Amino acid sequence: MIKRKITKELMLLAKVFPVVTIVGPRQSGKTTLTKMVFPKKDYCSLEDPDIREFALADPRGFLNKYPKGAILDEIQRCPQLLSYIQGIVDIKQKNGMFVLTGSHQPELHYSISQSLAGRTAILSLYPLTLNEIPISKRKVSVFDQIQTGFFPALYSKRIRPLTFYRNYLKTYVERDVRQLINLKDLTLFQKFLRLLAGRTGQLINYNNLANDIGVSSTTIKHWISILSSSYLIYELKPYYKNFRKRIIKSSKIYFTDTGLACYLLGINNTEQLERDPLRGNLFENAVIIDLLKQLMNSGLDDNFYFFRDSNGNEVDIIYEAGRSIIPIEVKSSETFNTGFLKGINYLSKITDNKIEKSFLIYAGAAEQKINKTEVISFCNLNKILNNF
Repeated sequence: MIKRKITKELMLLAKVFPVVTIVGPRQSGKTTLTKMVFPKKDYCSLEDPDIREFALADPRGFLNKYPKGAILDEIQRCPQLLSYIQGIVDIKQKNGMFVLTGSHQPELHYSISQSLAGRTAILSLYPLTLNEIPISKRKVSVFDQIQTGFFPALYSKRIRPLTFYRNYLKTYVERDVRQLINLKDLTLFQKFLRLLAGRTGQLINYNNLANDIGVSSTTIKHWISILSSSYLIYELKPYYKNFRKRIIKSSKIYFTDTGLACYLLGINNTEQLERDPLRGNLFENAVIIDLLKQLMNSGLDDNFYFFRDSNGNEVDIIYEAGRSIIPIEVKSSETFNTGFLKGINYLSKITDNKIEKSFLIYAGAAEQKINKTEVISFCNLNKILNNF
């Protein structure tokens, strides 16, 4: 079993909240995590039709089966239970009673805000960070790792990436998408997914996507919100505080797993990835998502942004830490070049925020410090979190 870094935060929150809710994409390891951390708790999956029918028909009778609380998996399948759980935890006043998991953020968050506000802590569990993958199971090269992806089953069950992602996508599109939107032609949505993968790390242009697929820009916005709510993509917002120059205000799009993005692009091996025009974008994708996962595992807020102005000056990632900012530049090259620091140097000159440190992450192995910028290998991304 792969030990998850989020375990410490989960155990801490269970001591101070009556309910802990874990959300995240399918197959990210929510069920395995909860069973491992709370082995003595009763477990119940609301994906089971018989169990779900019982819970919907007689919620009080269903919850009475678990007087000490329980792990309720895929709670979004039966959100009506949340109001009854509220009544139970208010009466018993006991922390750590219920552990809930769910895959669809908007539906679940709305129900929680209505029923469990102030009674539950919420954690987001994504696929594995690079540091969570046992060294013995890591892929040989950085790009091999990016192409394989980070879902736990790829390592615990030794499933081939091609097989895993083919079935993952089929299940997601044919099951979850049908539940979330009224879509008659699934092929349009599949085409949308592949076109979106081709725009990894780029600014979102709703009109261009709409024209390429043959739907309205409103539909594209809705579909992107669905992908975001299902934790399949991550939108990186622009940073435009305290700048007098014209700043780009569109978001950039990333997939929460690079293996899925590679599958959608038809990239099936490392050689293809290293030659692909999107090599740099996918490397950047891997970095920002790994940093995001580290933040979520530590219970920290997502304070990531990017900077780009109308003259093309940019920094790939900005982490906002109070009144200061930490610029992070990302390069897929295995050889360091001082020109890589151009964006960080420009940002240092124009910002009112204090920049005390910055980072450059690249695919090489050698690490060094140049003025205030630390040059770090992708393999050592976990070093950065201590600076946030």
